[in-house]
Amino acid sequence: MDHVGVVVDDLEAAIAFFVALGMELEGEALLEGRWVDRVVGLDGVRADIAMMRTPDGHGRLELTKFHTPAAVGAEPENAPANALGLRRIMFAVEDIEDVLARLRTHGAELIGGLEQYGDSYRLCSVRGPEGVIVALAEQLD
Repeated sequence: MDHVGVVVDDLEAAIAFFVALGMELEGEALLEGRWVDRVVGLDGVRADIAMMRTPDGHGRLELTKFHTPAAVGAEPENAPANALGLRRIMFAVEDIEDVLARLRTHGAELIGGLEQYGDSYRLCSVRGPEGVIVALAEQLD
């Protein structure tokens, strides 16, 4: 897999959220032109993107802010974890409580609770930018 794309309304806030998660901003660009229209199947695309990279360099996330055509809302807003479609992105973290504290300063809301799965993991989910569910997994030694 090359990357996962997330459409956002507030690109700066989304970048700040994912930086607080531990990702690095790889670069930003303005996309427009016939080639973009053909790739995404829309006409008159003008969008800002930010590519975020995981610290290990193996995972990337593309954050996209559409100027034209305007982004459309998904139904239902803030869909639950069992809604059809892409529901969450899970990240491995070193200190789950530290990451939770940082994400909360960027508006993240804990969904459910922080739980331990046997002797293997501490896990939780938060709702991040644009309602995206971000799951966190801290592997236990």
